[in-house]
Amino acid sequence: MIYSVCDKIFEICKRKKCETIDEKRSLCYNRAMKKRAIAFDIGDKRIGVAISDPFNEYAMPCETYFRTHRFWTDVEAVANIAKERGVGVIVCGMPVNFDGSESVQTTKTQDFIEALKTKTDIPIVLEDERFTTMQARETQIAGGVKRGDRKKTIDSIAASYILESYLQREKIKERKEKEMQEEMMEEYENEEERIIELEDDEGNVEKYFHIATIEYRGDMYCVFEKAEPETEEEAEEVVIFKLNEEAGELLPLEDEQLLDEVFAEFCHQYEAFEDSEEAQLLD
Repeated sequence: MIYSVCDKIFEICKRKKCETIDEKRSLCYNRAMKKRAIAFDIGDKRIGVAISDPFNEYAMPCETYFRTHRFWTDVEAVANIAKERGVGVIVCGMPVNFDGSESVQTTKTQDFIEALKTKTDIPIVLEDERFTTMQARETQIAGGVKRGDRKKTIDSIAASYILESYLQREKIKERKEKEMQEEMMEEYENEEERIIELEDDEGNVEKYFHIATIEYRGDMYCVFEKAEPETEEEAEEVVIFKLNEEAGELLPLEDEQLLDEVFAEFCHQYEAFEDSEEAQLLD
């Protein structure tokens, strides 16, 4: 038996990306206010500190921690600063050479960060700190800070540039997430268009919901589930048809081996999607 496909469903069926309605139902726009972020510019003598505003819009220089030359004392002090500020993430500047290669200071900073991870449960992320000290010095000069006073604040200003870089990157990420969510919500609102009616050999008409279209060995296959399942078994079952793009038709798969292969490919693609960054954004 051959099933004709209406134009709207045909366009949906031609899409290759695996999508499911359950993932769209997981979208949520009511985001709780995030905790502040704190940044550290870790040096041999001083550690600059900067913190974000309550809305994570901009970075503000804070105090400068002067190291005691007792490694673990300094590590615990930095962990306590983050804890006292009640932050949700720690951003550590990672010093590298101008060409991106590692330096001696890179290794020292990495050792400090690894030690810090043992003293706090707050997530730690790394941020390239190239040019931040130069930017901080230019800011001091523009502000009329005298040469003798620059060491008091240069590290905290550098930390604010490190944090600003992180915040800007997060803003771009969140904007992309929101755009993706809006697109998926729009598709979710039109989910009725993804339902088609198919008639079996006995003349019974069933409603099916399109959940994915996949490519296998050069051909396209559409995967459906019952829109109104009557039992738990039916709710877990999927129906697969071969898509005739030229004629706009769905063709049943008579070859049991091919059916098993296509189903296995569907499961593989679905699992790959579940592990993708896109799926993580929906959780």
